Amino acid sequence: MISGVLIVLAAPLAARAIGASGTIEIHGRMAETGGWSPSVIKANTGTPLHLRLTSDDVMHSFAIGQNDAPPVDVLPGQMTEVTLTFDKPGTYIYYCTRWCGPNHWRMRGTIEVTGNDSTSPQPGTSPLYMKLNLDIDAAHPASVTPIGIPDAQHGVEFSTLLPASYLTPDYYRSHSPAQAYLDLSADPALSSLSGTDLWDLVAYLWQSNTTPEGLAEGQRLFAQNCAACHGETGGGNGVFSAYIKALAGKTPVDFSDPATRLGAAPALLQGKILRGGMGTGMPSWGPILTDQETWDLIGYLYTFQFKLSP
Repeated sequence: MISGVLIVLAAPLAARAIGASGTIEIHGRMAETGGWSPSVIKANTGTPLHLRLTSDDVMHSFAIGQNDAPPVDVLPGQMTEVTLTFDKPGTYIYYCTRWCGPNHWRMRGTIEVTGNDSTSPQPGTSPLYMKLNLDIDAAHPASVTPIGIPDAQHGVEFSTLLPASYLTPDYYRSHSPAQAYLDLSADPALSSLSGTDLWDLVAYLWQSNTTPEGLAEGQRLFAQNCAACHGETGGGNGVFSAYIKALAGKTPVDFSDPATRLGAAPALLQGKILRGGMGTGMPSWGPILTDQETWDLIGYLYTFQFKLSP
């Protein structure tokens, strides 16, 4: 992670002004006309990296992936100065957070940070979908769907009947809601419950694996990164959905469709987010989002299927 980010807004300067000595000047353009230039920057650990940012067309923004520093607006005809200091070597992604065009997500660049051997990056761990051997490109239809929208608050009434094995993060992340429903249906401890009650209990399980703060953060991330394609209500009808259909031959996923969404385990959704959708036009968010942000986003995606309390 980045140890610190100092942001200084410069006074308005000519967009083509020459950067000061030791400062790298970066120009932003819509992806269709070039994106960031330069798109690869080199830096050293512990040494401040001075950047001057400007846009050659519309307003963009500058943010570093997997970092909680707020994005910086990049304005046409003005310079914005940013100083970054990295405490670990590695490849860091910088990107635009403003939907500047249908290929907005392609506005990414890399900062290659080197350091001495004692601070060399540690090997990463495999994502959960790989550990579970999930095929994230295969269809995953739900074998059973509810009548109506399951309500987590109603499910609370039956939560004391739940065996502890269902209440672990491991169970939640590795099972789809449809599979959870089938497991609950076959459990003798829950034999007195109706199908509707069991679905409400599934909604309760999903709610118990997030928090009000996590749902709020997931909603923010969805609005910032997903809604332009998937739509504000998750229906696959965002402002860029027609472009995606023309590009990839299919519309963005409809998160409000229980026949497909309730067959997807959280680990499978995380795999899609981390790697992106092959041939679908969906980008990889692995270099951008932290692990917790992916789970917050996934928790929010299920609000299109369940009534979850904020």
